[in-house]
Amino acid sequence: MSDLIPKHGGYRNLKSFQVARLVYDLTVRFVELYIDKFSRTKDQMVQAARSGVQNIAEGSLASATSKKTELKLTQVARASLEELRLDYEDFLRQRGLPEFKPNHPALERFKELKCQSLEEVQRWVKKERTLGTSTDGQGRTQTDREKRSDTDYFRPESVNVHARPCQSDLLSSACLAANAALSLINLVCYFLDRQVSRLAQDFENEGGFTERLYRVRSAKRRSQG
Repeated sequence: MSDLIPKHGGYRNLKSFQVARLVYDLTVRFVELYIDKFSRTKDQMVQAARSGVQNIAEGSLASATSKKTELKLTQVARASLEELRLDYEDFLRQRGLPEFKPNHPALERFKELKCQSLEEVQRWVKKERTLGTSTDGQGRTQTDREKRSDTDYFRPESVNVHARPCQSDLLSSACLAANAALSLINLVCYFLDRQVSRLAQDFENEGGFTERLYRVRSAKRRSQG
C-alpha cells in the first residue's frame, strides 16, 4: 500500500504552513486593532489569511490520492495570500504610511529574528517603538522627542486617511505591524512558489494516483503470473 498511498498530511512540518499560520494570527490581531469592525475589509483580510492556511493543509492531505488536487489547493493558498498582500499595501498607501524597502533597518532586524509566534512579532514592534533612534523609509532618523509614546504598542491608533503623515507616524505600531505582515507574506509566497514548482515536477515525472494504481496492479499481475 505504501507504493499506492504515499506518506501524506505532514503539513504541520511545512515551512509554508508554519509561516502562513503566523500570518493568520497576525492578521486577526491586526484587523481587531486597525480596521473598522463594520468594514468588509476586516472579514476579507481574515478570510484570505485563513484560506492560505487551510488550503495548504487540505492540499497536503489530498496528496494521498490526487497530486492534481494538491497542486490546485496550493495555488489557491498562494492566490489568497496575494490578495491579503494587496490589502496590507492598500492600508499603508491610503494612510500615507511607508511600505518598507527590503533593506530598511527595522525590516532587516525583523527578518533576522525569524519570528515563529505572534508574541515574538509583538515584541519586535515594541522594541522598534522604543528604540532611541530609528530610520524611516527614506533613510532619515527620528529622535525620542519625535516619536510617540510606546504605550500604544499594538493598540488601536487614530489615523486620518487624508492627513499628511508627520515623521512620528512613520514607525507607528500599525505601520510596523503591516510591514511585518508583508514580510511574512513574501516569505510564505516564496515557499509556496517552490512547492508548486516541485509538485508540478513530481506530477510530470511520476504521474498521479491513476498512474500509481496502474503500476501497482500491473506489478501484482506479473507476480501472480
